[in-house]
Amino acid sequence: VLKCAGNEDVVTIKSEEGTDNLALNFESPSQDRISEFELKLMDIDADHLGIPETEYKTTIRMPSIEFQRIIRDLAILGDTCTISVTKEGVKFGVTGDLGSGNVLVKSSSGVDKSDGEEVVIDMDEPVELTFALRYLNFFTKATSLGETVVISMSPDVPVVIEYPIEQIGHIKYYLAPKIDEAEE
Repeated sequence: VLKCAGNEDVVTIKSEEGTDNLALNFESPSQDRISEFELKLMDIDADHLGIPETEYKTTIRMPSIEFQRIIRDLAILGDTCTISVTKEGVKFGVTGDLGSGNVLVKSSSGVDKSDGEEVVIDMDEPVELTFALRYLNFFTKATSLGETVVISMSPDVPVVIEYPIEQIGHIKYYLAPKIDEAEE
């Protein structure tokens, strides 16, 4: 329905208490066209998922463009990505029907690079988790918001993919790791 609005239109969105409708009005600046739409609202009966405060065992700060490139490249080979963090670096791996691949990113702190280009790994203990590449790929759409991405991981808790946005704030994505059926 929002595609029906022109770039210069004034958009008014209304929903009255106790009703299950949403009213949208689009008014052109010259007031020669007024569009009115009404949509039925859905009553979603779902539990609220809270995100517990977690002290993460590993945090990786790296260029967001590099993270996007790795996820895009690995998605060609399979649909699950294993992220392993050791003192050697961060290894992104995939195994699929077409083959397998790994990308190892080593810490570059102390190397002569600008803030947005360096890879900093803060690790209390090694962590290895597996995630759906499909969702990681969705998350990388935020790459243009800033030059760095912060990946926070701990065993058996959702990963946090955070894109800091200068002087504004940040956007955080949470993704639960895939659980291996053999472990159960």
